[in-house]
Amino acid sequence: MKFKSFCTEALTAVLLLQSALVFAQADAVPSPAGTSQTLDRVVAIVDEDVILFSELQAAVDRVAMNAKRAGRELPPDDQFRRQVFDQLVIESLQLQLADRAGARVSDAELNDAMERVAQQNGMTLEKFAQSLSSDGVSYTEARERIRREMLLQRVQQGNVSQRVQITDQEIENFLESSQGQSLTSPQYHIKHLLVPVASDADSSARASAEQKASDLLNKLKGGANFDTLLEGRSDVQGGDLGWRRAEDLPSLIAPAVANLRSGQSTGPLQSPSGYHVIQVVEVRGKGEVIQQTKARHILLKASAIRTEEQTRALADSLRVQIRNGAVFGDLARKHSEDIGSAMEGGELGWTSPGQMVDTFQKAMDQTTVGDISEPFRSRYGWHIVQVEDRRLQDVTDDMRRNLARNYLQQKKYQEELDTWLRKIRDEAYVDIKKL
Repeated sequence: MKFKSFCTEALTAVLLLQSALVFAQADAVPSPAGTSQTLDRVVAIVDEDVILFSELQAAVDRVAMNAKRAGRELPPDDQFRRQVFDQLVIESLQLQLADRAGARVSDAELNDAMERVAQQNGMTLEKFAQSLSSDGVSYTEARERIRREMLLQRVQQGNVSQRVQITDQEIENFLESSQGQSLTSPQYHIKHLLVPVASDADSSARASAEQKASDLLNKLKGGANFDTLLEGRSDVQGGDLGWRRAEDLPSLIAPAVANLRSGQSTGPLQSPSGYHVIQVVEVRGKGEVIQQTKARHILLKASAIRTEEQTRALADSLRVQIRNGAVFGDLARKHSEDIGSAMEGGELGWTSPGQMVDTFQKAMDQTTVGDISEPFRSRYGWHIVQVEDRRLQDVTDDMRRNLARNYLQQKKYQEELDTWLRKIRDEAYVDIKKL
């Protein structure tokens, strides 16, 4: 106990000395005439790291700004500042674990992440950088923040994922529960037209409204655009109802759409307000038939001893050899750098749309059965892919089970993550100076 106390005090002294040297150097830089310079200071020592006042203040300002944008109320200042500080402590401990484990985020991975964030916001990378700048955030600052978040995710997954196990029995139990049935029930994307009828309308007016609704239905079945049918008309109401689960649909609509497939319409449905026409834009979780592809590939990566051009040339050479009679599996075992599939001769098995990265999916979709793609590049390197077969597969049950598995995994993962974060916080040395 005394030895631990001595080591802790020694570490504290070293860190404070390092900080003092940094601050002294900053103080030695002459300030412009007539200005004063506020020195940074250590607010806490966290194991082998320090949290500076400037870091804490920047985090407080950032979280406060995000809360304001979201319309959330903040707790009292002292409580809020302590919450932000506690989060910085947890992040510092995880980043120290990442550093000790040698975890890194390469510039290429970070570039891909920035591209994805920009796309999710409906922007190009250039416009995304401009948007950040207009919000007072530099692109470099945002980039480093995302690098930090990626490191935190890797540390968390490396320490928590292995603790999360979902059994087939747990999935079955969840699917049989009311919550599971609600989560996995079919979903319908519905559009709706209404030809209104006054409550005191006579039979002639009602017949006219019903005929108008029938005409609209026939136009939809004939391929007319739903939104176009509404344009410039005051005698027809309606719009997009969005995605609804079967149990959330109005009692008039639910039975009418139960047997419809994507793109089909039905009606007229009579209610006290008039005559309705329903279009099912898309259905999820019911009779899901998709096209799956059976393929194999060879992955080649550029390196210090092989340039991008040389890597692409090698991929092209292997493609030519295969088309001239060489065995794909033999070349994959010899050359492919995809650890997961190389020993299996490059076999990927049956894949579903969206399972592969976009560039790979696109190249695979454009390759006919039995043929080999031209070399193409993804973020993993250069590929050639051979499409062996395609099939239509009903994956409704698989999708229901995957939904259940993902829900249970996320729930268990969050529980295990909370437990692990509390554990590393309780075991850490944290010396708070002044917040």
